[in-house]
Amino acid sequence: MNPMPCNLARSQSVVTLLLLLTMSSHAAAQSPVPRSAKLERIATGFQFVEGPVWKDSVGLLFSDIPANTVYEWTASAGAQAYLNPSDNSNGLTLDLQGRLILTQTGLRRVARRESNGVETSLASAYGGKKLNSPNDVVVKSDGSVWFTDPPLNIPSGQKAELTFSGIFRISLSGALQLLDSSLSQPNGICFSPDEKNLYVNNSAERVIYVWDVMNDTSIANRRRFASMTPPGYADGMKVDSLGNLFSAGPLGIWVFGPDGAVLDTILVPGQTSNCNWGDPDRKTLYITSGNSVYRIRLAEASGIGETGDNLPGGFDLYPNYPNPFNPSTTIRFALPHRTSMTLALFNSLGQRIATLLDGDQVAGVHDLRFDGSRLASGMYFYRLQAGDFVRARRLVLSR
Repeated sequence: MNPMPCNLARSQSVVTLLLLLTMSSHAAAQSPVPRSAKLERIATGFQFVEGPVWKDSVGLLFSDIPANTVYEWTASAGAQAYLNPSDNSNGLTLDLQGRLILTQTGLRRVARRESNGVETSLASAYGGKKLNSPNDVVVKSDGSVWFTDPPLNIPSGQKAELTFSGIFRISLSGALQLLDSSLSQPNGICFSPDEKNLYVNNSAERVIYVWDVMNDTSIANRRRFASMTPPGYADGMKVDSLGNLFSAGPLGIWVFGPDGAVLDTILVPGQTSNCNWGDPDRKTLYITSGNSVYRIRLAEASGIGETGDNLPGGFDLYPNYPNPFNPSTTIRFALPHRTSMTLALFNSLGQRIATLLDGDQVAGVHDLRFDGSRLASGMYFYRLQAGDFVRARRLVLSR
């Protein structure tokens, strides 16, 4: 969350026009946002919303920071108070057991809400000094908690005690580790689908940086990944199963490809603060912006949701879609935990002709876009092997 300068709203119409002109130069076919997708406002009347997270057994959870409340939303019941007071929670996520993790601006800490409703402080100080204002948070597949700590929303009457803004990691044992202190306002944070890279944006600078994740416990080799030019702020971020990055920023949600190229922008009213995947298939993007919550249906790739009760119950390999196809199709598979797996393609004689994936993959439902433009028409098979699980399915390339 960042305060919006008063002159930003007056300049939005001009910036929107420039942005649309810029976007016209990008290949629409590359965008994961379908042309038919419609942005829908599902709840409004809040003060300033943040931190959306989907929990299958509950629905959508999100923070209203000034209202000191976490709300839950379902299509049938609308928005209702879920946690009050929330100690001015900002970012939300789930741990491996489905427990709610909150960055609490009011207490300048990261906390976990236990199944009995009791809150456990996970981190509130570093080196004997209070954290600034923990902002956004993500849980890695090994259970460690990673968060950003900019000095953006320190409660009135209090002051910063740390001389830097940090990116931190909380280990399973509870140890707090400083990963990086080079950014002035680190904000949105997320991993690549394979967790080999960590993305963090610097808010007022509107630049997204990426690091290599080393041994699952540290980061190195910082480099510039992408930037947003209109005035405003970069905020919460998420990735989809194809590695596309969705970042809250000026005018809405910016969509970047794995190479950092701008693929699309979802224009959203208000000051867009964050986004996250929801619904059972993780193909709906929920967006918090100003005093409202929005959603948009994205059909090309599933999102990478939070952990906990969102993880698949077992291994699975789904029918590809479309089938028959020409020249590309989507292969979907599910992993209940991080595992080493192989996804391979075979011809009708049973001969392996391509290895599509080979190595460690994080838990979740994954989509792989397969391009068969170099293959001849005919019947093929794709097979997933992960430990003792082996399953194959047929696909047909028809030109």
